[in-house]
Amino acid sequence: MTNKNILKGVFLVGLGATSYGMLATFVKMAYDDTGMSGNHFTPAEVITAQFVLGIAAILLINAFQKKKNGAAVKKASATNVKHLMLAGTSTGLTSIFYYLAVRYIPVSIGIVLLMQTVWMGVLLEMILEKKLPSKIKIFAVIIVLIGTVLATNLIDAQSFPDWRGLVLGLLAAASFTTTMFTANRIATDISSAQRSLYMLLGGAVLVLIFALATQHTPFNFDIFFKWGILLALFGTVIPPMLMNAGFPLTGIGLGSIVSSLELPVSVTMAYFLLHEEVLMVQWAGILMIIGAIVVMNVKFKRTGN
Repeated sequence: MTNKNILKGVFLVGLGATSYGMLATFVKMAYDDTGMSGNHFTPAEVITAQFVLGIAAILLINAFQKKKNGAAVKKASATNVKHLMLAGTSTGLTSIFYYLAVRYIPVSIGIVLLMQTVWMGVLLEMILEKKLPSKIKIFAVIIVLIGTVLATNLIDAQSFPDWRGLVLGLLAAASFTTTMFTANRIATDISSAQRSLYMLLGGAVLVLIFALATQHTPFNFDIFFKWGILLALFGTVIPPMLMNAGFPLTGIGLGSIVSSLELPVSVTMAYFLLHEEVLMVQWAGILMIIGAIVVMNVKFKRTGN
């Protein structure tokens, strides 16, 4: 693969990760906004708007691909659809848990908790493959855990984060870990647009149940045009498309390193737009987490593990 293609892949993955990094700040801003009824937008309204508009956008993309490529586009089988929708439930859970988490904790802490997918992925891999992780993986996990303690400022008892946000953030990370593992193993022979569509539909089922169970006020439909379009673009449309296009060019190792840009981008957005305080000790923890991701993936690329 040429350096030009690798550079293109880095650019695409970097833009995708940057888009994801902006998402939580937009969610927090949506919570602070009010609809025409005068009520603040709720998590149910925010998540529903993102999924509905995201599905609509992915439907358009699928229709365009079908028209452009004709019979060259392989259609998903009934089994593919069933498996993808089942896997997509974890996508819905990730959004539900993460968006609830940032109601109780700062975005800068929420994104750190979401990055716990690093050690959760190692643990899940160990369980599925029934073998102990390599020394470099164990070392990276230890660094991530130490970095997390610093990045969430758990060492300062006076500013200890809300436990509800911590639990929800870790649940979001667990759901996201499941999404990453299943997305790379199910129906990989069909187009990424089809896979994204059916996974979103699976997630939408849980989102609908969540909305019906938690929405106790009249639904603010103006969420769709005030924040829904922005959330759908940065949460369900742009990042998957860019990353699906970029990862084959960068490879998993380099792509994982570049995608860690999501962490500093999210913290920086929260600092400037939400005016969240980010201490030096938290930046040190963030750098440790990114460093662990870099070391782990560079080692993999070098050894082939």
